[in-house]
Amino acid sequence: MIGRIVEVADDRRYLFVSRGFMVVQDTDGERKELGQVPLDDIAAVIANAHGLSYSNNLLVALAARGAPFVLCAANHNAVGMLWPVDGNFQQAKRFDAQLAASKPTHKRLWAEIVRAKLQQQAAALEAAGALFVPVAALAAKVRSGDPGNLEAQGARRYWGLLFGEDFRRDQNGGGVNGMLNYGYTVLRAATARAIIAAGLHPTLGLHHCNEGNAMRLVDDLMEPFRPMIDLIVWQLQRKGESQVTPDTKRVLVRSLYDDMQTSSGTTPMMVCMQRLAISLAQVYLGERDRLDLPLPGLPLVLAANLAADDD
Repeated sequence: MIGRIVEVADDRRYLFVSRGFMVVQDTDGERKELGQVPLDDIAAVIANAHGLSYSNNLLVALAARGAPFVLCAANHNAVGMLWPVDGNFQQAKRFDAQLAASKPTHKRLWAEIVRAKLQQQAAALEAAGALFVPVAALAAKVRSGDPGNLEAQGARRYWGLLFGEDFRRDQNGGGVNGMLNYGYTVLRAATARAIIAAGLHPTLGLHHCNEGNAMRLVDDLMEPFRPMIDLIVWQLQRKGESQVTPDTKRVLVRSLYDDMQTSSGTTPMMVCMQRLAISLAQVYLGERDRLDLPLPGLPLVLAANLAADDD
């Protein structure tokens, strides 16, 4: 079953557990109950408000189910994440395999990730009616470990082609940057859950190596899915949206449930993340050679929406 991404974005809210549900309660006035979500249906909770309070029992219940609790800053970026230390019956075995993986293995896997990201970026540009050949050409040149840093070269070309030459990616910016931040926060939470469920440690990355980043593997594995968020933000901007609003948030969250093309048929993006994380664990254990990545191309719903917009 695909879990639900639950965001709490309003101040003066209290979250707690009752009879297997996460309950949202108003902290003002009569402290009315505002809603309930079954704990077993939750994939992640995104705390995107400054006046929230929550019970320890809720955090324990979410951790027991492998559902991250994500803390957001004012720019909609994730600044903290609570994740379980025990989430898979083979966890210790897979941690050991992660730690034992060789540098050549990591370099080969990172090349697969970079190649997939560049291919998806090219697909996003093509869907947006932008020049995509320069980015697509880079994908064919990626070598083990990406020594030419083609990922960065692609990014420099990609942002200008998608959003215009004047656009600059700024994590502290508003507008388009704020929508990208929010979309990436949702994507990061879903990827973290997939990694935890696969029995892997989110800090032990393939390529990202920032000592202050406890989610290095998360940031590695979410790379091929970022262009889907980028294209949705581009589409929102084309429709006149320029800020993070409840409506734009809903559109970005729904993207996780859109079907992507895979070698075995169409699969929701969130399931593709799960399959990618599981395949990485299998590579570490010597059970397979390559990662299970989605095929280049757009989620089917997004492609249909773009076609309808052009009619």
